[in-house]
Amino acid sequence: MAARTMTVAFEGAQARRVDVQVQVAGGLPAFSVVGLADKAVAESRDRVRAAFAAIGLSMPPDRVIVNLAPADLPKEGAHFDLPIAIGLMATLGVIPHDAAAEHFAIGELGLDGSIASTPGALPAAMAASEAGAGFICPAACGPEAAWAGGDLSILAPQSLIQLVNHFKGTQLLSRPAPGDLIDGALDTDLRDVKGQESAKRALEIAAAGGHNLLMTGPPGAGKSMMAQRLPGLLPPLSAQELLEVSMIQSVAGLLERGRLTRTRPYRAPHHSASMAAMVGGGQKAKPGEASLAHRGVLFLDELPEFHPQVLDSLRQPLETGEIVVARANAHVTYPARFQLIAAMNPCRCGWAGANGEACKRGPRCAADYQARVSGPLMDRIDLHVDVPPVTPADLALPPPVEGTAEAAARVAAAREAQNERGRLNAQLSADLLDHVAEPDAGGRALVNQAAEAMGLTARGYHRVLRAARTIADLDGSDGVRRIHIAEALSLRRAAEGARGGGLSKNHVSTKALP
Repeated sequence: MAARTMTVAFEGAQARRVDVQVQVAGGLPAFSVVGLADKAVAESRDRVRAAFAAIGLSMPPDRVIVNLAPADLPKEGAHFDLPIAIGLMATLGVIPHDAAAEHFAIGELGLDGSIASTPGALPAAMAASEAGAGFICPAACGPEAAWAGGDLSILAPQSLIQLVNHFKGTQLLSRPAPGDLIDGALDTDLRDVKGQESAKRALEIAAAGGHNLLMTGPPGAGKSMMAQRLPGLLPPLSAQELLEVSMIQSVAGLLERGRLTRTRPYRAPHHSASMAAMVGGGQKAKPGEASLAHRGVLFLDELPEFHPQVLDSLRQPLETGEIVVARANAHVTYPARFQLIAAMNPCRCGWAGANGEACKRGPRCAADYQARVSGPLMDRIDLHVDVPPVTPADLALPPPVEGTAEAAARVAAAREAQNERGRLNAQLSADLLDHVAEPDAGGRALVNQAAEAMGLTARGYHRVLRAARTIADLDGSDGVRRIHIAEALSLRRAAEGARGGGLSKNHVSTKALP
């Protein structure tokens, strides 16, 4: 008679149910694992055999067949060790058949019978809860799995012998407590940034509406410094957002001792990152930096230094909020609703246009450097701001009166107005814009003439209206007025002029606009 238990296979951040069927049949001694298993799963037979020997169990002198169903779903990872061992112990009568069949299980076995932690405990526990089953995981993953809900029955043994004794009734295991919920207070403050008032204003607008932002300026102007302070302006994760982010971090193995934080993610990959590292995928199909920044900030410093194909791979998630990785045998979807913050120098030398200096290699240096970032990607960035070098006079000034706390309060008030509309301004669809971001007569005339003078695309036109709606929310205004449109256009014109490869001082002058 075949015994069965359940486990999961991960597709992106989702956990799909897998039935583990174990049968001991007549024939020559063998241990076969079938069901489209990778090498790590196939090696489970050796770890299970050694773990059984460590706790005093002998393998049956027959043919053992383990089937992982559905057979056409790829199975990856060492977390299949524990469910295979549970199914085999049920077949041998060590634990009851019904107990094995009523539980999901994940865990990697050690040669001494211990159960080591594996990534993905939280989404696996959620799958068990939805199926109305119990959940068995390593002791190290218990605090993480406990976040799946109070009604879920969770066993978190440290070894196989503890699990056997629990089912025999000689050593009952208690349900683990959830890990800590950390507020994640940041030690950075906008008061540390001296000068750069226009850039800080753009940062506040980006935080209020969830807009993408590009900062252009020479080295040492404070671009990275301001980007690092953006998470402090953003409101904490809601309960639903916390669950989404934590499930991605769980699959990636980033949840330490089941501790969750309501601080929004902040990811800053190096410019040498590959496409698989950025958007996910690869041989093991892990979430990339874009998914790890879900509901948070993805900061790309030295933007033109990234490989152009890596940058262009972000174009789809910037529009849809998800990444679909197509493979020959499967399509994997990763959530990726992130806020893109980028920084770049005006040219490869870094000093073009700074303090009146000219690029040592002429205007072609700036044109070639900026051309490394494609026009369609630049068109998806709502706000563009020039960050001039900080002067000694700025550094000698006392710290600003307003810091992160004051700006975060204004951002929270602006987001409260957006919550009543159901979504952030940066995510408003074109039809909703007609209702919530309709400018007054002066603003309509200004945006129409600016669109023609600056050559705005349809996407650029809508992004100006979204930014203007955010500026109006920061002002506490119910309607979008001309002054809001004007400020949104001033933060947009760098994007339109960049198509010609020139710097911002060569762009269409706003003096020509009415």
